[in-house]
Amino acid sequence: MKFGVVVFPGSNCDRDVVWVTQGLLNQPTRMIWHQETDISDIDVMVIPGGFSYGDYLRCGAIARFSPVMQATLEHAKQGKYVIGICNGFQVLTELGLLPGALVRNRDLHFICDRVPLTVVNPQTPWTTGYLANEVINLPIAHGEGCYYCDDNILAELETNNQVVFRYGSVPTPNVGAENINGSLNNIAGICNRQGNVLGMMPHPERASDPSLGQTDGMKLFKGLL
Repeated sequence: MKFGVVVFPGSNCDRDVVWVTQGLLNQPTRMIWHQETDISDIDVMVIPGGFSYGDYLRCGAIARFSPVMQATLEHAKQGKYVIGICNGFQVLTELGLLPGALVRNRDLHFICDRVPLTVVNPQTPWTTGYLANEVINLPIAHGEGCYYCDDNILAELETNNQVVFRYGSVPTPNVGAENINGSLNNIAGICNRQGNVLGMMPHPERASDPSLGQTDGMKLFKGLL
């Protein structure tokens, strides 16, 4: 399985992903500059975290117009895999591959922490390495990670089992202290209806190397393989 990791001006988590896919899992991996259009050799597109285009206008708003994202749109329509992590999740919502939006955190502060997550849907291609309602711990680092959508979209996400991860240690929405950024229904990650496109604010690539003392994120990559 060949991974492609997009590099925008302002990306800063691209090499973290490459270290996991190529360095730890020995999978062929190519770093893809944002102006490229031919990704036909890629099986899995990774839109990494960072501050694409400096997060001007709003997070992901400029990156969505990059040539590589139009190619990624077609990649996803073919049923191939796409994951957006943190800023990558923001880009995927701007592109329309995933519904909703990521807005300013509830307390208007940038949050850098390690938080518990509940695996709500272990039946996607991305989560086969986890158990239903398994509680894992992953790092977060975002200022605009509060998931928001209208009531109809939220109902569809819940009905269609598209909520993949929630903040906190319970599988049901909890507006208490474990909802760290104010996201609707504690949503930390969602997928499209087909399950081949995943967007999540927490960073699995930062919790994959045993030398960092935390490997809950590795299950996502191994599960996909």
